[in-house]
Amino acid sequence: MPATPTMPCDLNLYRNPRGRLVLTAPDGHVHEGVTPVRAFPLSAPDEGVSLVGPDGHELAWIDRLSALPEPVRQLLEQELAVRDFAPRIRRLLHVSSFATPSTWEVETDRGPARLLLRAEEDIRRLPDGGLLVTDGHGLHFRIDDLGALDKASRRMLDRFLA
Repeated sequence: MPATPTMPCDLNLYRNPRGRLVLTAPDGHVHEGVTPVRAFPLSAPDEGVSLVGPDGHELAWIDRLSALPEPVRQLLEQELAVRDFAPRIRRLLHVSSFATPSTWEVETDRGPARLLLRAEEDIRRLPDGGLLVTDGHGLHFRIDDLGALDKASRRMLDRFLA
């Protein structure tokens, strides 16, 4: 199996008129419909980004986004922002039960949401001190700072974290 090339800082990546990312490889081969994928989206979002072709095969590896020229970095960050959609929970409004499964009504940075917490393992602590909550449909919600939550939200959440 051939090694995946690490892309140099002069990465030739652009968005075509149809809005798709296009990568021109060092050998001149043009790949349309490239998707950037973070290797470590939670613990090291700036490190390790794979550029994957429409067939699912990795075309290139980027060690650090910060090493790229500004226009290319911004293009990739825009694309990754869409892919890494994870609403931030600002407040817990109501929980149906303090045992799982439990339905949560929350206020997020994207508006109100209702999520199903199937098991307590669906709440993961993150290296930055936040939490990642995965609902029954596989959607991810983040709580960046437990201390920033209001007292009632922290009290409800503490029942699940104990």
